[in-house]
Amino acid sequence: MPLANSRMHGSRRGVREDIQFQTGGRMRKGVWTLLLVLACLTLASAQTTRDAKHVVPTGKGWGVESTTAPPVDPYSVTQGNGINYHGGPVMAGNPVNVYFIWYGNWTNGPRPSDSQVTVGLLESLFGSGGIGGSGYEKINTTYGDNTNNVSGNIARVSSTTDNYSHGTRLSDSGVQAVVSSAISSGRLPKDTNGVYFVLTSSDVRETSGFCTQYCGWHTRGTISGADIKYSFVGNPDRCPSACEMQTVSPNGDSGADGMANVMAHESEETASDPDLNAWYDSSGAENADKCAWKFGPTTGGIGNGAYNETFGNHNWLIQMNW
Repeated sequence: MPLANSRMHGSRRGVREDIQFQTGGRMRKGVWTLLLVLACLTLASAQTTRDAKHVVPTGKGWGVESTTAPPVDPYSVTQGNGINYHGGPVMAGNPVNVYFIWYGNWTNGPRPSDSQVTVGLLESLFGSGGIGGSGYEKINTTYGDNTNNVSGNIARVSSTTDNYSHGTRLSDSGVQAVVSSAISSGRLPKDTNGVYFVLTSSDVRETSGFCTQYCGWHTRGTISGADIKYSFVGNPDRCPSACEMQTVSPNGDSGADGMANVMAHESEETASDPDLNAWYDSSGAENADKCAWKFGPTTGGIGNGAYNETFGNHNWLIQMNW
């Protein structure tokens, strides 16, 4: 996910908007999500469906020119919607399983948000009654591959901790090593239908650009012989001006609220583009990148605990999705 001070403009695809409405009479929330979609739509700019250069996503909020040839005849969605399918798989599990690795000090770390309060808030976001299966998450059901569509359901299965096994400086390869250790030790299962979040306390630096180039990212790797999807998200209280929309947050925990937005972003992209070869636009931006730091209508003003979604009995400020 790009930094807050490098916000990317984009729009939501104008197809199948009716899926935003949840069942069980929860029309108001469906309308709210639809308003977010329409608000994102107003930011649209014309884009072609064929890439002038074959630019691929990095999972960090920007694209790079590929050194390999593009697909000869990639399947494209309706012309002008601004995002194309490039032949790779999506995550169609119902649900897609989520695993948390709490790296560092999440009991009494250097900032107040390095705490079990943050742990509880974020585990509730991906728990029962949380973001999984919500109207927001079901935006992703419009993305599919040649066999299935994303289910729009995501749920945390289990969590583990890592007490600075790689110190307070983590490289990209170090993040993968943290995931690999959690799986090989049996603390977490090996799950190709899973997304593993490495969540770092505020004293941990991700050396490839956390707080200076991105707020979080996702990718995949071969771990224990399997294609494993994983994501890095750090505590944004390390750099609130770069990775938090507001320091006065709806849950009174700026770190948790900032992480929630980044985690929603990365989970949306991992489901629709898990191997970085499925859904992205001509610049290499994935679906959530195209609406990064765009929130639509909110209750309360930005900076005063504003929120636009309610999941897991808590209010959240979550960006729109394309």
